[in-house]
Amino acid sequence: MERQTKGPSLRTRWLAVGTIGLIFVATQSLASWRDSHALLINSSESLPNWAFFIEKNKTPERGDYVFFKLVPTKITRAHWGDDVPAFGKVVYGLPGDLVSRKGSTVFVNGKPVATLKSKSKRGEILVPGPTGVIPRDHFFLATSHKDGFDSRYADIGFVSRRQIIGTGDPIL
Repeated sequence: MERQTKGPSLRTRWLAVGTIGLIFVATQSLASWRDSHALLINSSESLPNWAFFIEKNKTPERGDYVFFKLVPTKITRAHWGDDVPAFGKVVYGLPGDLVSRKGSTVFVNGKPVATLKSKSKRGEILVPGPTGVIPRDHFFLATSHKDGFDSRYADIGFVSRRQIIGTGDPIL
């Protein structure tokens, strides 16, 4: 007489179907989250944190950490080649704010935000960035770090909204 083997119980089948459904929902949610968020590791010494969650498509506000793609220039190519990494800075100036300079101090709406250097740590000549009213859809991004390479210099200047990847929340 042949012995028939019993298949998985109804409970086991429903548990498997439920697990597969949960995995499907989780991966769909993760894919949706990934479309609007990212994790960025900061390799610069100009920001105090080394890891950030990036929220894409959020309008930057004053004081936010913002991550953006640089427009390649002679200086950026010398440091990173044509594959310039994303930069992270802090929003100091919004569209309509006034950027001015007195000596080596850069001001936004009359408040000092950064100090210019004449040369980079590698000895490259640094040209001061733009002054005047920040145009629509542009931002003045900087850091308080003395060696920050940011909107205070012409190679970065006012950063266009099109360059911005997203705003960041520090995690470490």
